[in-house]
Amino acid sequence: MKLLIISDIHGNRTALDAVLSIPHDEVICLGDLVDYGPDPVECIELIQNENIPVIKGNHDNAVASKVDCGCGYKYKHLSTATREYTWSKLDVHHMEFLRGLPMFIIEEFDGKDGRKRVHFAHGSPRSMYEYIKPDTPEEDVLDMIKGVDADFIVIGHSHIPFVRHVGGVTIINPGSVGQPRDGDARSSCAVFDTQDNSVELIRCEYDMESVCQRIRKSMSHADELVDILKRGF
Repeated sequence: MKLLIISDIHGNRTALDAVLSIPHDEVICLGDLVDYGPDPVECIELIQNENIPVIKGNHDNAVASKVDCGCGYKYKHLSTATREYTWSKLDVHHMEFLRGLPMFIIEEFDGKDGRKRVHFAHGSPRSMYEYIKPDTPEEDVLDMIKGVDADFIVIGHSHIPFVRHVGGVTIINPGSVGQPRDGDARSSCAVFDTQDNSVELIRCEYDMESVCQRIRKSMSHADELVDILKRGF
């Protein structure tokens, strides 16, 4: 089975459409459907209509429960500023959907070398706020995944795609669909082949200018939000 892994959509429906066009058998989303982007309703409703399993991200939690997002200092002011826009678009049903999302999902897959257990989370297995990055010291990663019974741990949150092998566990981050932060402005996702355990990190072009036009038309801090999209960080 080819599992399409997506994360950190952040209200960018055009980018979401692009990654969903990649050939796949099933999809899972690691959270953060909202904040920063102009299309929070469209993203939520597409995920709902397609019955895509979703994990609660820190921005989903902030929007639904009206608490701090706990994100990095560099982008926090934009998260706060765009949240008013997001709230103005969502109705009670959207809010309930975000509030009810699970903190993690555990699946088991049969592959050619046996059954594999996969732990899906947003930040780290113990917290939606913790970042595991490509350069996070191994001892810190081992602390964050301590006690997790899994062959693979699949996370988002950092917006940086990578595959790491730590302590006998493979950690996969598909990067961000709608807000890449690794200097590549193209939308990012991953395809995990559960038969042979291979992972392909994929970048997709999308009509960024149409997203920028919607941001300029209706959102505050538009110039800064557009610059981040175009730079990819």
